[in-house]
Amino acid sequence: MEQRILIYAPAGQDAALAVKVLASGAIDSLACQSAGELAQQLNQGAGGVVTVEEALQAGAWQVLDDYARQQPQWSDLPIIVLTHSGQDTLPLRQAISTLGNLTLLERPVHTLTLITSAHAMLRARTRQYQVRESQRRKDEFLASLGHELRNPLAPIRTSAAVLGRLYPASEQIARVQGVIERQVTQLTRLVDDLLDVGRITSGKVALQRQQVGFEQIIHHVIELCQEAAASRQLALTADLPPRPVVLHADYARMVQIFTNIVSNAIKFTPPGGHIHISAQMADGLLHTTIEDDGIGLDAEAIPRIFSLFEQSRTVAGQLASGLGIGLSLARQFAEMHGGSVQAYSAGPGRGSRFVVTLPASVEAAPAAAAPAPAVSPDAHGALQVLVVDDNMDAADALQTLFQLEGHRADVAYDGRQALQAISHSWPQLVVMDLGMPGMDGYETARQIRQLAHGRPTLMIALTGWGQGDARQRTLEAGFDHHLTKPVDFEAIDALLQQYLAGSASQ
Repeated sequence: MEQRILIYAPAGQDAALAVKVLASGAIDSLACQSAGELAQQLNQGAGGVVTVEEALQAGAWQVLDDYARQQPQWSDLPIIVLTHSGQDTLPLRQAISTLGNLTLLERPVHTLTLITSAHAMLRARTRQYQVRESQRRKDEFLASLGHELRNPLAPIRTSAAVLGRLYPASEQIARVQGVIERQVTQLTRLVDDLLDVGRITSGKVALQRQQVGFEQIIHHVIELCQEAAASRQLALTADLPPRPVVLHADYARMVQIFTNIVSNAIKFTPPGGHIHISAQMADGLLHTTIEDDGIGLDAEAIPRIFSLFEQSRTVAGQLASGLGIGLSLARQFAEMHGGSVQAYSAGPGRGSRFVVTLPASVEAAPAAAAPAPAVSPDAHGALQVLVVDDNMDAADALQTLFQLEGHRADVAYDGRQALQAISHSWPQLVVMDLGMPGMDGYETARQIRQLAHGRPTLMIALTGWGQGDARQRTLEAGFDHHLTKPVDFEAIDALLQQYLAGSASQ
C-alpha cells in the first residue's frame, strides 16, 4: 500500500497510459476514478501521487491540500503534476504555493522521464518512512527509559521515607532524607520532560481540561519551587489579581508550564537575586509575567531558547545544566491551551522576563472540595495491606513503610503470589505494579475483583508507565487509582484516608 503511486486523471486515457508506463518500470500504481476515491486511497497509504493539471479544478487540489495540511510531521507526500507545455494557470500557481513537495512535468512526457521521476518519488518516500520508523523507535525507547528509570527511583524514595520514620528526631537523617527527596524529585522531572517530548511529537498528549483557579496553580508552583529558590538564597514572590481568575485548562499542564519557567529563572539567577510572578487580566486573556534579575539573554539567543534540547550558555560561556526541554514544553503546552509564551531581556546581566498569555475569565472561582476528614488507621484498626511488585527492593521498602504506619502488610513478587496471598487474608488495600512477568498487574487485578464477591478493597496501580492508555487500562482492570513511580507515600496514604472516610460515611 505505502509503495504504490496513486494516479488521478479523470478525462481521456492519461490514467490508463500512466498505469501501463509505470508497470513497465516495475512500479505499482492505482488509477482513482474520482477525487473521493483519491482521498480514500491516500488515507490507506501511498508512495506518491501523479495527477494532471486539469484535474486540479476537478477536486484533486482540494484533496491533496487537505492531506498535506493534516499529514504527520514525518510525511511530505511527493506529487507529480503533468502540465500543458508553456501554460501558467491559476490552478497551477495555487498548487505550487500550497502542495509543497511538487514536481511539474510538461506533456508530452517521455516514458523514461515518468519512470525515473516515479522512482525518485518512491526513494524520497522511503526515506520518510525511515524517519517515521526512527520516531516510533525513539518514542518506544523514551517510554521504556521512563519506566526503567522510575523503577529504581521508587525504592530510593520509599527507603528515604522509612529512614525518616525510624529516626524522626535525628537532624542528620532529616538532612540526608531531604537530599534524597530533592534529587529524586529532580530526576523524576527530567524523566517526565523526556516522556512529554515523545508524547507531543507523536500527538499523544490529551488535555484533561477542567475549571481551575489561577491562584491555586501559582501556589502549587511556588510550593514546588520554593525549596530550590531558598537553597540559592533567592526571593520568590507573587502578586496575583485581586479577583479570582479561572482557566478552562489541564491543571497538571498549567503547573508544568509555570514550574518550568520559574525553575529556569532559579537556575539562571545568582544567589541573592529575586524572582517575581505577577498577573493581570485584559480582554479575556490572562497575562502572567515571571521576571528575574539573573544573567539575562542575548538578543540572538531569545528566538532559540524555546527549541527542543537548546542549551543556553552562562555568562562565563559554559553550558547550563539540564536537558534543554523545559521551556519548549512550556510553550507547546501553552499553545495547546490557545495561549503563548514569550521571552524578553534587556541583555546579558540585566535579567529576563517571560510572559505567559492564556484565555481566562474573572469570576467566582469554583469552590474547592472540602478535604476528606482524616481517618487514622487506629480508628479502623490496623488494615490488611498487600504490596505486589516484581522489583523486590521496591516491594520490601513499601511493605516496611506500611508496617511502620501500624498496618499488617504482606508482600508478593508476582501476580500468582498475590492471588495466593489473598487466599490466606483478604486485603483492604492492594498496591500493585503493572509490568510484572508472567501474570501482569492488569490480569491480577481482574482476578482479584472476580474473587472479591462484594468484599471492599482499594486497589492502587503503582507503575512506571504513565501514558494515557495505561491509565485507561488500569480502570478497566478494576483499579481505583493509577499512581506513577516514584510516588510519595503521602499520596498513597491520602487515597487511603479518602477511601476510609467514604467507607465510614456510608
